[in-house]
Amino acid sequence: MARNAPKRPRNLLALAVLACLSERPMHPYEIATTLRQRAKHESVKLNYGSLYGVVEGLARDGLIEPVETTRDGRRPERTTYRLLDAGWILFEDWLSDLLAFPEKEFTQLEAGLSFMPGLRPEVVATLLGERVRALELEMATLQGGVDAAVATGLPELFVVEVRFRLAMRRAEADFCRELAASISDGRLAGVEMWSAIYEELNAARKEGRLPDLPDFAP
Repeated sequence: MARNAPKRPRNLLALAVLACLSERPMHPYEIATTLRQRAKHESVKLNYGSLYGVVEGLARDGLIEPVETTRDGRRPERTTYRLLDAGWILFEDWLSDLLAFPEKEFTQLEAGLSFMPGLRPEVVATLLGERVRALELEMATLQGGVDAAVATGLPELFVVEVRFRLAMRRAEADFCRELAASISDGRLAGVEMWSAIYEELNAARKEGRLPDLPDFAP
């Protein structure tokens, strides 16, 4: 990084807090409301308990600071925070890195694919088909939301993360659809061995013996 940026939090919710405070000072409840109104909770996991902890951590690290504490009637006190220079540096550098550099992300689907030989090939093909149908429903909902937003005159800039999610879902559906088909028709190299190994493992488990498997060591 070109600048001496402060230590970066691990929770992306901290980035969302900094983004809100880059617009104007806010109290945590207002931050949460703003994120939900803009549907940012679809991109960053939003939890009220975690949010207050994140705000306290950012203040403790000298990235934001309280500017006033108010009470409205019987409601609890609300402390408004503003972004400090160190917070600006962190926000801009963190956001720049997220946009510029891909990172390894451990997704549930990838984990499932890596261990799919633990099920019969035909079962995996069926499950992937179910996933495709669920993705198609989600994609229809996402596309409807984008279309409705654009129809109201909202610039596409404000739904770009939804368009990204839609593109990722399309790619996922295409991949799963093709994988399911290649398993079902035997085009996937190794599917016959997969089936034989599964049957041997299943038989060994039922008979209480060790399976007789080939040596996969390189």
